[in-house]
Amino acid sequence: MMTYEQVKELLTEKDQMQLLKYYDELDENGKKNLLTAIANIDWSFEEDLKNPVDMSGKGRDIRPISGLRQAEIQRRKAEFEEIGIQAIKEGKVAAVLLAGGMGTRLGVDGPKGAYDIGVTKPLYIFEQQMKNLMEVVDKCGVFVPLYIMTSDKNHDQTTSFWKEHGYFGYPETAVKFFKQDMAPAVDFNGKIYLEKKDTPALSPNGNGGWFSSLKRAGLCEDLHEKGVEWLNIYAVDNVLQRIADPVFVGATIESGVNCGAKVICKTEPKEKVGVICMDGNQPDIIEYYELTDEMANQKDEDGNLAYCYGAIMNYLFRLEKLEEIVNKKIPVHIVEKKIECVGEDGISRKPDKENGKKFETLAVDLIKPMGSVLPFEVVREKEFAPIKNKTGVDSVESARELLKKNGVEL
Repeated sequence: MMTYEQVKELLTEKDQMQLLKYYDELDENGKKNLLTAIANIDWSFEEDLKNPVDMSGKGRDIRPISGLRQAEIQRRKAEFEEIGIQAIKEGKVAAVLLAGGMGTRLGVDGPKGAYDIGVTKPLYIFEQQMKNLMEVVDKCGVFVPLYIMTSDKNHDQTTSFWKEHGYFGYPETAVKFFKQDMAPAVDFNGKIYLEKKDTPALSPNGNGGWFSSLKRAGLCEDLHEKGVEWLNIYAVDNVLQRIADPVFVGATIESGVNCGAKVICKTEPKEKVGVICMDGNQPDIIEYYELTDEMANQKDEDGNLAYCYGAIMNYLFRLEKLEEIVNKKIPVHIVEKKIECVGEDGISRKPDKENGKKFETLAVDLIKPMGSVLPFEVVREKEFAPIKNKTGVDSVESARELLKKNGVEL
């Protein structure tokens, strides 16, 4: 641990002495907490502030990408499924749940996955996703190793929730938790806020850091011991998510790519989803607003939208390639947010409007360094029910309707 003098020297050099403003008011425990937290700060944000990544998409050679449409998937389903089941039985596939988020937008103070979407009985987001995974377990006769990414904000609540619910039918030995890396939250001048007098303001560094966080937690050794070759990452907010889907796994392995991406085909040219495409000779995902009107409306030879593949945050990554690219820097998105912080009066509160910046990486930005990707079309009504809001579009309400359509009792 760094001493007070060492921390003071570091903060003087970094021009961040405001972090020690209340040091003399703290008890011994508070002082220790603060010094430890400061010693663990990742200072790479300084470079990100100095040289922000150009996200405008200028100078890129964007072109459509070919993928697997539903017609071909159905035609070759038995072939793909056989390859996938074999890989799962041999322990080559693990699942990674990205569950660092809180249920704030749903009006609850706790992990998003612990939110109850049931109507006549409790049904938690985590629980429904595990029911989906258990279908694969039953079909293949083996448990798919599961790694769950939490955050500093929800780790204890998440782990105790899983324990309390008996790991939703999974053996405890098949589930491992790891914490997402944190990045400082700064004011508009680049000064790190204090969230409390003994705590610098930190926030999860975005879902793009999932693999580096998993590696830092020492779990790559565990993956190698198990013989895992593929990692299926998925988001916590989609309750129709099919995890370690043997058909998807088989199609990705058979195609020889480094990454598979489940996609929905856009219903209209300007639908607000990230689109998988090619940038020169590399795959990429670009935001819907980066498509020109001409590109958005462009058709292929069959009369379908040329840029039709909307990503739904369910990817299958080749572990060997992930380990090769883990030290390559992916773009850091600097976003203006409302940051809870200690005010001039020494009281901590959340502001009414954006008061600073957070630094986030996105999982979609891992697609490019992977070098190759297979877009794999899924039926929207069967596999895409995101829960981002309490009501309206992509909400608890809309997800419930889709679950009912898929025969899930609520």
